[in-house]
Amino acid sequence: MKKFSVLIAIFLVMSSAAWAQDNQVKAVKVYPSVDLKMPVQMTQPLRPHSTMKNVWWVVEQQGRIVRFHGDEKEPKAQVVMDIRKSVKSGGERGLLGLAFHPKFHDNGFAFVNYTYQKDDDLITRIARFESKDFGKTFDPETEVSVMEFEQPYGNHNGGHIAFGPDGRLYIGIGDGGAAGDPQDHSQRAETILGTIARINVDKLPYTVPADNPFVKGGGRSEIFAWGLRNPWKFSFDRKTGDLWSADVGQNAWEEVNIVELGKNYGWRVLEGTHCYNPKNDCDREGMEPPVTEYPHSEGQSVTGGYVYRGSKIPGIQGHYIFGDFVSGKIWSFDPKTKERKLLMDSGKAISTFVEAADGELGFLDYTSGDIYTFAPK
Repeated sequence: MKKFSVLIAIFLVMSSAAWAQDNQVKAVKVYPSVDLKMPVQMTQPLRPHSTMKNVWWVVEQQGRIVRFHGDEKEPKAQVVMDIRKSVKSGGERGLLGLAFHPKFHDNGFAFVNYTYQKDDDLITRIARFESKDFGKTFDPETEVSVMEFEQPYGNHNGGHIAFGPDGRLYIGIGDGGAAGDPQDHSQRAETILGTIARINVDKLPYTVPADNPFVKGGGRSEIFAWGLRNPWKFSFDRKTGDLWSADVGQNAWEEVNIVELGKNYGWRVLEGTHCYNPKNDCDREGMEPPVTEYPHSEGQSVTGGYVYRGSKIPGIQGHYIFGDFVSGKIWSFDPKTKERKLLMDSGKAISTFVEAADGELGFLDYTSGDIYTFAPK
């Protein structure tokens, strides 16, 4: 309890600082010739070949992945995967994530996360596809289902996937949807909903790392961390390896966590640092608080970003950069001072942030499909 009292005091200080405008960053529209529709991710292989450092793959929610070369004078998006006939999209459903295998240039493997309809059931599928031409095309006949699980409702599907520094595949999974986690999935470790899972996909069927917290029982062996509501975008700090994840809130608070092995992040007992169920005198024992949070007066749907490791904007070096899909605000959070500052009010529907090979950052506007990069003012 003392830990939470101290943290709440810190948050009260932070709330007054959150409105301080940091005027050293601006957003610049880039690649105007690239036509995107409902983009939710823009990424590259973890270690792109020197000839591909400015080649990008973009995930479109309806079920396409497109590719463009940023070094071209007027780059155009070329479709490399189209699985719209398989994908159930709309709302928070659809093709939601793409992760290239760490050895992509050797094996051609890429993994996707999408929802599909099977009779009356909504299913999340993690699937592997193979490319023979370094990602210019993906053969739909090579699809292999890696993992599937049922979604009881149409929202809170999570959807982000990424390989960690350990070479394992991490999967962000929402609590199953509706409102208030009515089946208490996030606090029941026997279900994979409301978690970040971690699996080994070097060989299929997948295996689980020996140090996952429930390998010896007590919960799903794939779980890395739990107690999450709807993790929308997570990332690994390229310098420290820390796993940062945004978690979309319910009625009042949005939060950001540093996610660590075996920890419980509190939902639905807590929304951020605040009691949710029950509304008062909730039992916080064993639950990890967020590193920062903000109220719905500032935004209503957090989008996770990256720790900035670029060089163009020294003032935010080492800060976690994240935003809000609804309000369009973008903040920096300094892990050392615990201070959150407003970088800009973009006015955009920020569906995802983007990290380039050199550590520079940008974001996508879900509504227009436009691509933006950060630049110093």
